[in-house]
Amino acid sequence: MPKKRKDSSVPRAVPQRRKTGKSALPAAGETGARLPPGLYLVATPIGHAQDITLRALETLRDADVLFCEDTRRTQKLLALHGIKGKKRIAAHAHNEKAAAEVLAARIKKGQAVAYVSDAGLPLISDPGQAMVARLAQEGLPVTSLPGANAALTALQLAALPPLPFYFVGFLPPKSGARRRALERLKNLEATLLFFEAPHRIRDALEDMRATLGNRQACVARELTKRHEEVRRGGLAELAGSLGEKTPRGEMVVVVAPPAGGNEDETDRAEIDRLLLDARKNLSARDAAAIMSGKTGLPKRELYQRLLHLRAPGKK
Repeated sequence: MPKKRKDSSVPRAVPQRRKTGKSALPAAGETGARLPPGLYLVATPIGHAQDITLRALETLRDADVLFCEDTRRTQKLLALHGIKGKKRIAAHAHNEKAAAEVLAARIKKGQAVAYVSDAGLPLISDPGQAMVARLAQEGLPVTSLPGANAALTALQLAALPPLPFYFVGFLPPKSGARRRALERLKNLEATLLFFEAPHRIRDALEDMRATLGNRQACVARELTKRHEEVRRGGLAELAGSLGEKTPRGEMVVVVAPPAGGNEDETDRAEIDRLLLDARKNLSARDAAAIMSGKTGLPKRELYQRLLHLRAPGKK
């Protein structure tokens, strides 16, 4: 972790002359003076603490009050960058509508309010939508300070078609609902981006394989951190490569768009070929066990498939 910095280590923007006439909020941090009233949606690091813009630091320093998904997490970020004495108000998924009313009242009184989620861009699988909608109803000013985003970072690293892409966010936690959601995405001609929790990643990958076919995919975790890891391969291969121990860190899964032709038939034929190759030197049960580890498919399913195949030299 970088060492704690003093206030002077954060560069201050050079004051610039204001243009006259009615306009949206000026770019945060461009004046070095008091921020105009409004809501400033501030992107924060997704892992590496230094991945924050100068505008974001200036805005966090100059805002009258900070609304935060987690006030304690925000305090750590502020302390790291030498920002002290900021009033922080919790605004998370469980109180967002009430927080939106408080926020609107403060802006009407002339305050500049910055909002930060735990990591990345507010609203993108994070709270913030209710606050923006509430201010939009009354025409109160809102602006965004862009920055780090886990989904787009994973898309850059996936080695899959970057455009078009469709960001899904988190799938339902239970398998049945998850497969129904994936079924609705099955024919979408786009690269798919998902967030997933570590304790659900294996089941989610298996549901993706069963619903979407064994598409090429990428699993990225701990992005921008010291132990960043990016795995690429077929969905079955990725599910089988995770091992028994639950991996750490939030995951981003990137899945390739549907390929031309009958992808499911191609997958089945390839798995059958590998099963028969393994069966040449192993018992049916051992061949199924080996292929289960490689593909992530259930051993019983592979064993039953192998019984219906004719392996040369074996009965």
